[in-house]
Amino acid sequence: MRSVIFLFALLAIPLVIGTPGGPDDRESSQLFKFADSAIVESSGLVIDDVLFMTTNDSGDRGRVFTVDETGATVGVTEWTDAPTDVEALAPAGPGEVWVGDIGDNRSRRSSISVSRIPVGRGDQVVDESSYTLAYSDGAHDAEALLADPSTGRLYVATKGVFGGKLYAAPQDLDPDGRNVLRPVGDIGGIVTDGAFFPDGRHLVLRDYSRATVYTFPELREVGDLDLPDQQQGEAIAVADDYFYVSSEGRRAAVYRVGFTEDLQKALAGVGTTAPASPTAVPIDSTGLVIPSAQDTASVEAANQGGFRWLVGGVLGLVVVVILLGALRTR
Repeated sequence: MRSVIFLFALLAIPLVIGTPGGPDDRESSQLFKFADSAIVESSGLVIDDVLFMTTNDSGDRGRVFTVDETGATVGVTEWTDAPTDVEALAPAGPGEVWVGDIGDNRSRRSSISVSRIPVGRGDQVVDESSYTLAYSDGAHDAEALLADPSTGRLYVATKGVFGGKLYAAPQDLDPDGRNVLRPVGDIGGIVTDGAFFPDGRHLVLRDYSRATVYTFPELREVGDLDLPDQQQGEAIAVADDYFYVSSEGRRAAVYRVGFTEDLQKALAGVGTTAPASPTAVPIDSTGLVIPSAQDTASVEAANQGGFRWLVGGVLGLVVVVILLGALRTR
């Protein structure tokens, strides 16, 4: 009987945790590997024309690397203040990025910060423009910083095990005060990065092996897909109908991943009730979604997604307990 339980547990693992790196029905190709040995933990990725910007995870000094399409570093921007835990990048306009000092593994930080940094070819040391952010409901760990291309507003996606939340910063950041992050809606778990689509009506959030696409601002899931196998997949960017993903690890590869046919249909609104404009569910000046019947339905859908993450996590724990029990009795 124990052998039957053991076999069932082995078969159940892929159903609970998923199978990473499947080919799916889209083009996936390696663009390049980071040639710079100083890039060891690519935790954020931004594309500006033919250049790629990335930053190391926590532990590095404050710097952003600009890399060309061959993987060679063509510029490094450094700033003077030592960051606490840099985890993410987001577009800030041509030649600039937002740097998210938002990591908080133990959820103890009373505030986090974002900085606007010039980037591009050539090395430079700059005095950054930094802004203090604080969650309205206490500290959270986060690794994803997103910038709405329509409004420029910043959003932070938290990294909860069984699900997180998307938080909105104020539209206009106060350089001298604490800018309060307010929840917009529920998202999936273990989010390591995210990015808006150029249309401003969709965003993508990734974990270590998969990417999930949501409508915005309703946060209704419209599709997901496996990402290429990576040492520790962290970063994602969106451009020209492709996802671009990078990973931690020295000389890690950057991959280009095409949209699946189903995802292309969902983004086009084929067979869906996707909103016609980003104002279908308005957001007020504080960053909160203004309630409406449509918004209520979207929140219920997001809550169902969070419930699926919770059930999956519980099932995963049960499987592990069964495996350990079976192994101990051998």
